[in-house]
Amino acid sequence: MAHFQLCSLKILQIFSLLLILLYPATVSCDCTCDKEDIQQNKAEALRYKLGAIAAILVAGAIGVSLPLLGTRIPALRPENDIFFMIKAFAAGVILATGFVHILPDAFESLTSPCLKESSPWGKFPFSGFIAMMSAIGTLMIDAFAAGYYERQHLSKHKHVNATDEEHAGHVHVHTHATHGHAHGSASPSQELVLPELIRQRIISQVLEVGIVVHSVVIGISLGTSQSPDTIRPLVAALSFHQFFEGMGLGGCISQAQFKSVSVAIMGTFFSLTTPLGITIGIGISSFYRGNSPTGLIVDGVFNSASAGILIYMALVDLLAADFMNPRLKSNVRLQIGVNLSLLLGTACMSVLAKWA
Repeated sequence: MAHFQLCSLKILQIFSLLLILLYPATVSCDCTCDKEDIQQNKAEALRYKLGAIAAILVAGAIGVSLPLLGTRIPALRPENDIFFMIKAFAAGVILATGFVHILPDAFESLTSPCLKESSPWGKFPFSGFIAMMSAIGTLMIDAFAAGYYERQHLSKHKHVNATDEEHAGHVHVHTHATHGHAHGSASPSQELVLPELIRQRIISQVLEVGIVVHSVVIGISLGTSQSPDTIRPLVAALSFHQFFEGMGLGGCISQAQFKSVSVAIMGTFFSLTTPLGITIGIGISSFYRGNSPTGLIVDGVFNSASAGILIYMALVDLLAADFMNPRLKSNVRLQIGVNLSLLLGTACMSVLAKWA
């Protein structure tokens, strides 16, 4: 009996010791801050990453090129009704990217249990705050840049007018008998077109900044992953992701009427950002830990800022400008088509959130 009690006591002690040892692991299972226990096939993961670089590069290049090449097709030119629908689809893609893809990732990063409880990140909704400030900052940049370029244009325009009026007066004196006239002022249509063109160029440049930041972040995330099971579905999802984002950006670039060299640079820069992010991720994968406090904070801050930029650009610069257009408001059929295109764009991008 005594021997049985002694054995029972030893078993109880061993069980208690195991419980003490395993309890911290059970408590911390929500936060995988330590090294993974499963041995992952890094060679297979690298093959998928190299395939992802090629696939995403091609998908992004095709997506951004379609609207740019579409300007050569009469039916897809900005003055036609179908362009409103294409632009609404692209705006829906960008809006869903901000709300459904980037902002939830930012919240997840900045509220992760891997961040110390004593740090300020878990005590304040920094993701929403940074996104809000990013949107306000974009508004300020948009307004100041547009105002600056318009003032520059008006100053130059007045100088040209003064010179032309002086020249016109001189010509009028010498050619009065033949009723010659000289006019240096620009037509009203030109005065209206140029400020709008400046605005479209600012929109496309700020939009590219927001998309590029996001593209680099998701590229690094994929590049640092060592799990083939994680990378495999991301390749297809991110390819479609870049394709749709490229369509949105390409539509804005085509409206801005940049020179061919600028268009080529902007399109190429967008196409290369995610593959570049993947390459960086592969290079730092040996020591970079995406779930480390520093990695989570960097990802969360950049994603929050990118989300704010994209949400502002989609709602204010892309959708509001077109939906308030008199041409759109006077055509019920076009209104329905534009709204359906917007919903289709948001739906396509939202579905991809299941995988990427």
